[in-house]
Amino acid sequence: MRDRQIPQERFDLIWALACCAAILFLLRLVNLQVIGAARYREMAEKNRTQVISQAAPRGRIFSSDEVAIATSKPSFSLIYFPGGDKTKSSMDSMAKALAGPLGADFETLRKTIYTAASKEKPVRLAENLPPKVMLSLSELKAIHPGIDIIVEARRFYPFGAYLSHLIGYIGKMDQSDWTARSKDKNYSMDSRLGKMGLEKMYEKELKGKDGGIYLEVDSRGRLNRVLESRKWVPGADIFLTIDSKAQAAAEEGLSKSISGRGAVVAIDPRNGAIIAFASAPDYDPNMFVLSGSEKESSSIGKALPGFNLALQGAYPPGSIFKIVTAAALLESGRVRPDEKFNCPGYYDAGNRVFKCWDKRGHGQMNFVEGLANSCDVYFYNAGQRAGALAIEKYANAFRLGQASGIAMLDENKGNVFGPGTRAAKKSYWFIGDTLNLAIGQGETLITPIQAAGLISAVANRGVFHRPYYVDHIIRSDGQLFYKASPEVLGTVELKDSTWSLMQEGLHSVVEEGTGKAAQIEGAEIYGKTGTAQNPQGKDHAWFVAYATVGGAPSRIAVAVLVEHGEHGASAAVPIAKAVIEAALREDLKAVNNVPGPAVPPQAPSVPAMGVL
Repeated sequence: MRDRQIPQERFDLIWALACCAAILFLLRLVNLQVIGAARYREMAEKNRTQVISQAAPRGRIFSSDEVAIATSKPSFSLIYFPGGDKTKSSMDSMAKALAGPLGADFETLRKTIYTAASKEKPVRLAENLPPKVMLSLSELKAIHPGIDIIVEARRFYPFGAYLSHLIGYIGKMDQSDWTARSKDKNYSMDSRLGKMGLEKMYEKELKGKDGGIYLEVDSRGRLNRVLESRKWVPGADIFLTIDSKAQAAAEEGLSKSISGRGAVVAIDPRNGAIIAFASAPDYDPNMFVLSGSEKESSSIGKALPGFNLALQGAYPPGSIFKIVTAAALLESGRVRPDEKFNCPGYYDAGNRVFKCWDKRGHGQMNFVEGLANSCDVYFYNAGQRAGALAIEKYANAFRLGQASGIAMLDENKGNVFGPGTRAAKKSYWFIGDTLNLAIGQGETLITPIQAAGLISAVANRGVFHRPYYVDHIIRSDGQLFYKASPEVLGTVELKDSTWSLMQEGLHSVVEEGTGKAAQIEGAEIYGKTGTAQNPQGKDHAWFVAYATVGGAPSRIAVAVLVEHGEHGASAAVPIAKAVIEAALREDLKAVNNVPGPAVPPQAPSVPAMGVL
């Protein structure tokens, strides 16, 4: 018998393979127990628990005088937790008892309950229950212990469309939202988040930390018991620079205007804080958080105006542009302030006659008189003398054709035209272009927020601040999270004599000229009316103004646009006057006891929310 021996090489190979297997096993064990321990523990926990999330209250939004513009209110949802008595007769009895208060189809409701019971998983039977229905269902909890009512936070705008174009709205997440936030544990597929305006820009600050009911399930996903209910953490509260009374005056003025369309922007010239921001038509942001049945019964139309005229609407400035032309002609030195031009009601440019808005003519006009009466012929003559390049230069200096810098999306930059821009396009420039440019017609387009920035810079003698609308943010624990500070974007350098003459002319507009209707007892008003030709219909009406009380620096500069308003003096001036009176109400009371307009009522108090 032969003695077979296994070669030593084969023993070595087997031993090496065994060692490799042991090392791989050890590495895998280290990965499971050490490196990936937290992740696998979380996965195991998810397999053991289910969560019914409860949306946290979004942070509240207040005006500068602490009127709640956006808050939260309770939203009641009915949950069925399978367990206990799951006989057919008990579930039928439950479905029959719930169908009436819910206004639901009995068969559909029973099928939902059967499915939840068979899968041993909780289910939402109804959402956004009205308080009256919720109270009826609360009485059934003692009879049918498998049901419960949870309370979530639902966004609520107490004054509906008030400040809607600035506040924006929230809505359910879509696929793009979910793709961007799928790794954020504070969001689920049915979460709501900011879709427009401040709600979107400050989503991170406003979004609280959701709570939820944690349920224990077995390996098959069947419900064992309710583990705990974790309380939510509300979002941070945002305090705006908006004055609620000035905002109310702006919105009321636009709603009662001849067209019901337009925009109002009021700015504090000292720092750029937005005092009022209105765009009409507006919309009710509550529409986006309604349940299906509420939407069907709502009287609000399906087409909601999302176009923000204050920020996105670009219009010919008309005669308010004469402020820019005034700066150009005074700085050029080619036109003496006391020099007079005769206005017969028209200007003969050779191959075309350009008319003044007053066909009767204004007669002899110097600078202050020409500005006060908004005489087109004066500015035709003076503009020709100063030159189109100079006017274009100061249009750019006053930041027309540039975004204001406000923290909002999709701002329209408008358009500045002149010989420089024409030359860049290799196009010609004609005398008629200069005449149109001098009075704010032609290709020049500005937005209401740019107009507000223009008059604000005149009020403070040349400083452009970045417009802002959030004053400070406070976390739910009471800690100050953010405090705004003014930011200077640029300055317009003009001679002191130029500023003084421009302000004298603007004061004369209100005291003696086209803006007399803006006079306010106890205040000095400086303004400029404008009527901009509109090839699509009736002329647009403009008015820009600022005010001082008691010789103090101006605290408000306002721009008003009324689409198709026809005349700035009749359509836009009264709105600006009401806004100024509201914003300066305390100062005016101090000097002549003039009361301001009424403020919207305080938002209703919101009850505490939790699991009932």
